[in-house]
Parts: sequence; structure tokens; C-alpha cells
Amino acid sequence: MGLTLDEIAARFGGRLVGDARVLIRQVGTLERAGEGEIAFLANSRYRGQLAGTRASAVIVGAEFEAQTNLPRIVSDDPYLCFARVAQLLNPSPVAQPGIAPGASVSPGARVDASARIEAGVTVEDGAAIGAGCWIGAGCFIGSGVSIGSHCRLYPSVVVYSGCRIGERAIIHSGAVIGADGFGFARDGERWLKIPQVGSVVIGDDVEVGANTTIDRGTIEDTVIEDGVKLDNQIQIGHNCRVGANTAMAGCAGLAGSVRIGRRCTIGAGSIVLGHLSVCDDAHVSADTVVSRPIRRPGRYTGMYPFDDHESWTRNAALARHLAELAERVRKLERQLMQVEDPKRG
Repeated sequence: MGLTLDEIAARFGGRLVGDARVLIRQVGTLERAGEGEIAFLANSRYRGQLAGTRASAVIVGAEFEAQTNLPRIVSDDPYLCFARVAQLLNPSPVAQPGIAPGASVSPGARVDASARIEAGVTVEDGAAIGAGCWIGAGCFIGSGVSIGSHCRLYPSVVVYSGCRIGERAIIHSGAVIGADGFGFARDGERWLKIPQVGSVVIGDDVEVGANTTIDRGTIEDTVIEDGVKLDNQIQIGHNCRVGANTAMAGCAGLAGSVRIGRRCTIGAGSIVLGHLSVCDDAHVSADTVVSRPIRRPGRYTGMYPFDDHESWTRNAALARHLAELAERVRKLERQLMQVEDPKRG
């Protein structure tokens, strides 16, 4: 498959500069793209690669338009334009319908005739799998699970009983949907398990990364709203709600009963402590620990910069005494004011 540059510009917008007949067959990076490939520049740190790229064409912002003689599409959002071109040139494969030998599908399950069920899949009683779904080898679909149309579950995904997944979901290998939340009550020196009787409800157009876990609710459901994107190795605790079109990067974690608003971003390795809420349009930087509610949109950062070990331990020791130091500074300020104006004393 290939498209000329003017066909790409007509489809996705942007101002075309240079030879409109250049044929584009694939996308690539500025550093490694070759003939027939299109690259993009959206970050000024890579501007040095623009001059030497061997791509047949590039997508750039207006600020970089004059820095290359290659055929180019000048876009207000080069990265978004590139993403759309990449999708067009690399369409998702279509499921070939059928239930493979070696799959175990309960007679009480409903599997649409257009769905694909690969070898080693288990589909339990009462589960429903929609049109055009592709359930990869070794997946487990528990009793009463509902999966909407055109979902793709990669091999070895586990969906516990009673969970509901909307349309066009993509769930990568090793993900576990609906395991028990971490619910225990202290019983003397022991812990008493609290049955987790809620479920997990996942909306439309959600993507769940490899080895990510989404726990079922204790009583009410854990909810992942439409358009949410979860990276690999994320933990979503029981009773959480993640608002529509929020994105979370790898190794982030939500403790139980967290509420995340819409259109938020949660950076890699960040943690939101239990029972806290984060408002719409909040953006949490990587490695931040959110220990109180976020009520205003904006960017929030709580990173502690790394350093060589000796310097880090010295700085950490000083940080522990900041409150004491602040009180000493206040006392010195009061003493200074008394010297400058004895009447204040």
C-alpha cells in the first residue's frame, strides 16, 4: 500500500510544500527512515537529525519548515498527523472467524459467528463475545463476562467472572481483569478476607497494557471509562474510577477507591494513595506520590531528583530537618525586627 504526499495532505490536512507526487509506503524515524518512508519532527531536540534524514518526506511544524528542502507537510500538530498516517499505512489485522480446535467454549456461552477464538481459550458459561472480536491463544473468559464488538485480546489475558468490556477494546498479554481487590479486616493477629463482590466495567475504545491488573470492586464496580489508555504493568485498585480519555504510563498505581477525572495524564511510576480524588485535566509527572486530593486542573510534580548516593543521603538528611530549620529562620527574623525596631518587641 502506498499514498502520494498530496493524498496524505488531502486526507489529514496540513500545508504541502515540495513534490506532491512522492510515494509514501511506510513511516520511519528521522534517523533511520529511507526511500518511500515519511518521518516527523515535533521536538526541537531532534532538529539536528532533520538535515541528514534520508526519508522521502517529513511532517514538520511551521517553525521547522525552512530547515529542510525535502517534500513536507507543514502541520499544526506534527505528531498527531504522523500518528494518523501511521494508522493508515499499518491497519490492524482483521480476525478470521472461527473457533480453533483446542478451544473450550461452554455451550452456555454466546460467541458471535464473526469472532475468532484461538487454541487454548476457555470461555465459561454465560459469557458473551461480540462481533469481530479476536480472542488470542490461552485467554480465559470467566462466567457471565460480556465483551463488546471488535475487541482484541492478545494471548493469555484473564477476565474474571462478571466483568464487562465495551467495544473496540485492546487488551495486551498478561493483563488480569477482575481479580480480587486487596480487602482484609484485622482480626486479632490475623487478617479476615472481605469478599470482593463488585465487578470491573470497561468502556469503549479502552487499551490495557501488558501485565496490567484491574481489581474488581469490594461492593461497587471498578470503572474504566471510555477512551482510557493504560500502559504496561499498571495497578488499578478496587473501587477505582478512571475518567474518560485519561492516559496512565507504565508502572503507575492507584490504591483502592481512587477517583481520577477526565482527560488526565498520570506519569510513569506515579502513585495515587487510597480514597483520593483527582479532578479533570490534571497532569501528574512521573514518579510523583499524590498524597492529597487534586482539585484544580494543572501539572503536579513531586519528584525527588536523583544524585550520587552520598550527595542524596546528605540532602535527604537535610530535608528531614526543614521544619526545624524554618522555625529557626522565623525566630531569627523576629529577633532582627526587634533590633531594627525595638518598639515591635
